[in-house]
Amino acid sequence: MENKFVAVVTGGTGFIGSHLVDLLIEKGFTVRCITRKTSNLRWLKEKPVEIYNCGLFDTEKLKNVLDGADYVYHVAGVVKSKKLEGYFIGNVETTKNLLSVAVEAAPNLKRFVLISSQTATGPSLDGKPVNEETICRPITTYGKSKVEAEKLAKKYMDKIPITICRASAVFGERDTEILIYFKTFNKGITTRIGFDKKTVSLIHVLDLVDGIYKSSIEEKAKGQIYFISSEKLYTWEEIGKVTSSVLNKNPITIKFPHFLVFIIAAFAQFFSLFGKKAATLNIEKAKDITQKNWICDTSKAVNELGYKQNISLEKGIKRTCDWYKKMKWL
Repeated sequence: MENKFVAVVTGGTGFIGSHLVDLLIEKGFTVRCITRKTSNLRWLKEKPVEIYNCGLFDTEKLKNVLDGADYVYHVAGVVKSKKLEGYFIGNVETTKNLLSVAVEAAPNLKRFVLISSQTATGPSLDGKPVNEETICRPITTYGKSKVEAEKLAKKYMDKIPITICRASAVFGERDTEILIYFKTFNKGITTRIGFDKKTVSLIHVLDLVDGIYKSSIEEKAKGQIYFISSEKLYTWEEIGKVTSSVLNKNPITIKFPHFLVFIIAAFAQFFSLFGKKAATLNIEKAKDITQKNWICDTSKAVNELGYKQNISLEKGIKRTCDWYKKMKWL
């Protein structure tokens, strides 16, 4: 399929971004990816993409990247950082720079899509799925930085057409974050956080990028925010049952009380100070995973974008585990 549109993608080397790049190539876009010198290009190799190794702070080079762009998909972001300011530099300052350059360098921009997160709203406090009208009450620095990025985008909505997509928890092929869950499960152990029943909105990455794409081409989505997630809500018991069936394992379940999660997170965070990378489980992440309900309502996306969840939990987990096995990650 051929079209003449140019799409610029930030975070195209990452889990979600690389799948979005694949979809845009499939739709016939000319795709430009903004990368950094430290970026791993493994998911972009041998694909028809233009690589601009300039990062998101080189204003002059960004002008070249955005020159003549029809669509900008801002997926890149910082999800873990040793220092709290790292979240704001990686999620707010980058967005500010990109928006200011887009106004100047891409006057005919059809859409700027900011990929945000359910963490901007925070968890459901009353057991009902949060929606676009829910007041934002982020509980982590990451969530707060996402709220600030959204506020910035709203300030530019009178200058360029912007849509904000909030993603829930995401899984799928190429994901390294949730891999530990499947690895331990495959070894015959699974963990539960706390002793209460927890509910989560969980989307396969291909459904997420489909929703992001739909939001970018739908005229009525200009100036709007959408939750892109599963239409179904899941408990961790359900997720465990499906994983058990897919991997043909019947693991031992170890339950960690919330206080112990915070203790482990504190130690992991402390020891990460002496290493190169930020800890995957830190105090911030502990706040996230001990919440009872991380659930959101996708009705607005379904009604206005024609979005729907195509990949069931069963199909998604099977695809993901098959891919992990093929890559010898599992």
